[in-house]
Amino acid sequence: MSRPLSDHDKRKQISVRGLAGVENVSDLKLNFNRHLHFTLVKDRNVANKRDYYFALANTVRDHLIGRWIRTQQHHYEKDPKRVYYLSLEFYMGRTLQNTMVNLALENACDEATYQLGLDMEELEDMEEDAGLGNGGLGRLAACFLDSMATLGLAAYGYGIRYEFGIFNQRIVNGWQLEEADDWLRYGNPWEKARPEYMRPVHFYGRTEHHPDGVKWVDTQVVLALPYDTPVPGYRNNFVNTMRLWSAKAPCEFNLKDFNIGGYIQAVLDRNLAENISRVLYPNDNFFEGKELRLKQEYFVVAATLQDIIRRFKASKFGTREIVRTDFTLLPEKVAIQLNDTHPALAIPELMRVLVDEEKVPWDQAWEICINTCAYTNHTVLPEALERWPIPLFQTLLPRHLEIIFEINRRHLERVASLYPGDNDRLRRMSLIEEGGQKRVNMAHLCIVGSHAVNGVARIHSDILKATVFKDFYEMDPHKFQNKTNGITPRRWLVMCNPGLAEVIAERIGEDFIRDLDQLQKLRKFADDDAFIRDVAKVKQENKLKFSRHLEEHYKVKINPNSMFDIQVKRIHEYKRQLLNCLHIITFYNRIRKEPNKQWTPRTIMIGGKAAPGYHTAKMIIRLITAIGEVVNNDPVVGDRLKVIFLENYRVTLAEKAIPAADLSEQISTAGTEASGTGNMKFMLNGALTIGTMDGANVEMAEEAGEGNLFIFGMRVEDVEAMDRKGYNASEFYNRIPELKQAIDQIAGGFFSPKQPDLFKDIVNMLMHHDRFKVFADYEDYIKCQEKVSALYKKPKEWTKKVIYNIAGSGKFSSDRTIAQYAREIWGMEPTLEKLPAPDEKH
Repeated sequence: MSRPLSDHDKRKQISVRGLAGVENVSDLKLNFNRHLHFTLVKDRNVANKRDYYFALANTVRDHLIGRWIRTQQHHYEKDPKRVYYLSLEFYMGRTLQNTMVNLALENACDEATYQLGLDMEELEDMEEDAGLGNGGLGRLAACFLDSMATLGLAAYGYGIRYEFGIFNQRIVNGWQLEEADDWLRYGNPWEKARPEYMRPVHFYGRTEHHPDGVKWVDTQVVLALPYDTPVPGYRNNFVNTMRLWSAKAPCEFNLKDFNIGGYIQAVLDRNLAENISRVLYPNDNFFEGKELRLKQEYFVVAATLQDIIRRFKASKFGTREIVRTDFTLLPEKVAIQLNDTHPALAIPELMRVLVDEEKVPWDQAWEICINTCAYTNHTVLPEALERWPIPLFQTLLPRHLEIIFEINRRHLERVASLYPGDNDRLRRMSLIEEGGQKRVNMAHLCIVGSHAVNGVARIHSDILKATVFKDFYEMDPHKFQNKTNGITPRRWLVMCNPGLAEVIAERIGEDFIRDLDQLQKLRKFADDDAFIRDVAKVKQENKLKFSRHLEEHYKVKINPNSMFDIQVKRIHEYKRQLLNCLHIITFYNRIRKEPNKQWTPRTIMIGGKAAPGYHTAKMIIRLITAIGEVVNNDPVVGDRLKVIFLENYRVTLAEKAIPAADLSEQISTAGTEASGTGNMKFMLNGALTIGTMDGANVEMAEEAGEGNLFIFGMRVEDVEAMDRKGYNASEFYNRIPELKQAIDQIAGGFFSPKQPDLFKDIVNMLMHHDRFKVFADYEDYIKCQEKVSALYKKPKEWTKKVIYNIAGSGKFSSDRTIAQYAREIWGMEPTLEKLPAPDEKH
């Protein structure tokens, strides 16, 4: 080894990874060997890398169990208010390293595996990502779980245990190919099945109205089997639970319909029931009204509400009473947060349980429902809003449709009394959309059935009040709030960028990890030469490490002194990867025109998955790979410009790419990206942002100082003005020669010589029906990129801006976000107390 320090030795010096005490290390080795022995006794006598990973995972898991049981015990004794975070997506990524970070076991495990002749990073690489999410919404849920545990809240994440998560993306001949994500193939050491809490969920059937109430009869039953995953807080000995439901057919499934000789078919048909939890729908910001998806949405809600009510009834309550029966107390003990409208059926389901099963009078039940539920909106794109056809609803959930009709009747009665004679307002505000086929507007259901409605960045919440939900805001202004998104600094700094976490800790101590606002203290080091040097050095090391990773996986030579310009997120027209492409082509054309000029070299990386049915998004990927084929093989360009499509972008790849980024691309059309959270991760990890005034970018500029971001393009007001005037793409095309050249190259087959019209659909869209106005921001974007290149030539000034960004990123901790949800929506108080550690030596 030419390097003075091995990776292992380097890691040992990082104090935020925890202490490697001698006793600790020998205990870990003992337990590791015990687990390895059990694994091997079962089937083989030669261990492979996966066996070692499972031994390590089980050893670390042992440290969770005592704390997990203790936390449940603590909650049972204290009987606090509990929050239930309902989401159809939890994009968790890997669990091993995050658990070691939160339990302060990282250095001890590193040392133990090292002494056993193993490399811990290689073992960590064996773990499959839990990819139970599409993007921002699912990853937000995961960050929130980490923060809720770190803030000592009695919180539960409830969702679906998809057998297949988000597809794995392969790029073949420049095209995206999807393959099934069989993440459970080798088993999941972090989950525990809880068959004792299995719950029945009903579908189909019909309703019977009797004098004593309504019955839902002749239903088909599917069983919901829960799997629990521990969620450890950061070094506070709290371990919360994520409970994911899996669908099981009941034993008698289909057999009662004794179709003669149909026994085999009846058993095979059990799959139909169990398909409910088979696969995650791979759409991001797009609604697809499929029956199986509606089944998934009701499945998670019905199972979860049974659990919530069981726990509410059974919790001790300071009296000797075994069972709580007074449901008016529910909102004092339970908060339900709906992550978008996907779990909106919680509202009619709670009403069904209270009114039909617990015989609570409607008005009282409705009051309970409103005070328990709260709704987070994640998008203003009309194609993403859930609007379920009534015939489908009628068939699958007949009782819930009746309840929704009744909610709507009372809601419209209130609207009519407040705005007499305003029939257009009644139509706009109804939960039922008329015209064509009738549909249930799930966002309207959520607003009417909740006591709080929030957007996920200030600008987004303002847009909700001013446009999408204007009528509802006028009627109930008190319901509307903002909760700007955040990210967990444990995964997104300490875990993925230990080098940066360490140089920060050397200056301001370790407390920032639980209180990210303390990063403000770094402002006074913005002119400190030693700190500037340290921050730049960490970035360079991260870039070298990522370069090695890319060269292993892509066989491309990376220039690590080039600017790493990265746009990673789902592929979508509104996120404007096409604007990025136009800059790449323009920069390429400029280099070819003046090959002897001193250009600032760049490695431009774009990554993200396209929904399998989203043709335009798949064509965008094909365009990026086509541009790369031309640019990367042009000898005139050399290593001054490289274009790389990052294959299979996922949580684990983000953890490698983000710490290595110099420039973060956040370039959506103003008013379309509700918040964004990748933007925050780049900011915290020492990249500068080029972006529009959209989503949380607005607040990032406010926190770091607008001069420390590269802000360009239309503001929301400009976009609205252009909508009124009419956006005319050809006006820009004809006025800006470099834009015309780039578009003509795409259209003329310069990037696809074998199929000259390959990209005709993209060009046609950009020229004639581009909802997101790519050309309108082109000129300002190119100018802004020139400023980026100029500053990158002055490393010290660049790094000063980086320091102001890191120092301003404290607001974007999900700990701050969750503390606000707790105080302002859930009526709970976060705590920084620690639970006593379980006695390690029994």
